Amino acid sequence: MSLTEDEVREHVRGVCFKKGPPRLVGIETEWLVVDEARPGEPVPLGRLREPLTRRALPGGSKVTFEPGGQLELSSVALPGAEAVCGALAADLAEVRRRVPGIELVGAGVDPVRPSRMQLDELRYRCMSRYFGDLTMMCSTASVQVCLDIGTREQAARRWRLAHLLGPVLIAAFANSPVHRGRRTGWKSTRQAVWARLDPTRTTAPVGDDPEEAWAGYALDAKVMLIRGESWIVNPGVTFREWMRTGEPVLDDFAYHLSTLFPPVRPQGWLELRMIDALPEPYWRVPVAVAAALLDRVPDAAEAAAEPVGGHWVRAARDGLRDPALAKAALACFEAACSVLTGEMKSLTEQYAERYVARGLCPADDIEEYAWTR
Repeated sequence: MSLTEDEVREHVRGVCFKKGPPRLVGIETEWLVVDEARPGEPVPLGRLREPLTRRALPGGSKVTFEPGGQLELSSVALPGAEAVCGALAADLAEVRRRVPGIELVGAGVDPVRPSRMQLDELRYRCMSRYFGDLTMMCSTASVQVCLDIGTREQAARRWRLAHLLGPVLIAAFANSPVHRGRRTGWKSTRQAVWARLDPTRTTAPVGDDPEEAWAGYALDAKVMLIRGESWIVNPGVTFREWMRTGEPVLDDFAYHLSTLFPPVRPQGWLELRMIDALPEPYWRVPVAVAAALLDRVPDAAEAAAEPVGGHWVRAARDGLRDPALAKAALACFEAACSVLTGEMKSLTEQYAERYVARGLCPADDIEEYAWTR
């Protein structure tokens, strides 16, 4: 029997939007891997996979690889930004110890090397055919902050606030102005690349009710592929249309959700996907700021971000050169710093002094990547 829209909505309510008090923070960090001796060449995954997966990392992060060979460390979820950043920092140190001679570069897009597929998996081959461009899959990297959905009473507001803050986070942490050896005219080339791929699966859902917004978004997104004895790429229908003309089951819908890449994705938690990868030590800052704004000072965050809600393109193109985004970011950082303590507070204040207070982001001070010389 074919899947019904009621079953889709039940899956969204029960799986994508698990309710509970905001308590845990998680991080997914992606890194461009560079051989210090041959910086212009890709690092073969065979050099990384065995030493990094033969035994667990000390902080518990899961090791995976993106199609182009980018290293991804997905932390365990812990109470608070400081705890989760400490665990991930320990894992990064262990990665560097296990694979000497490599550099983990925190940048939103590879500035020089061409895109090259290293993972020969059917899913990725299908994705490359669907998108027709390897840049997103093989040359981009991000810091993804994962926060709890919140209680039933909090969920709608936290969903809305995460989207309001999206442009501020893009602009404040934009770190990908160079691609294929040239400045692109974007502070966050990574965000520009993602946004142009397929608006049905990379733009933000619309609607005040998060569960309805996400269910409708998923139903109206194009089907990337249909799995079977032979996989069908881009069948030319939305999921809603597939339900009317075919017989998808719930597992097909769950897989379809895994092919959607909006800036905020509900996975049982809120996955903030819009932040460019950042170098040491600054990858910690968006984790601290996002968690503080959503979990501890939502009123101040909402007031600061409301005027620039929806300014996704301006944020990616101009960063904090945009006066409205600069004002919003400064207010957000001040609010976050008012509740942060210890190392997270000092590092966030350092970042704010270096960039935000001056209307800058990391993209503004990149003249040349040392490893491309």
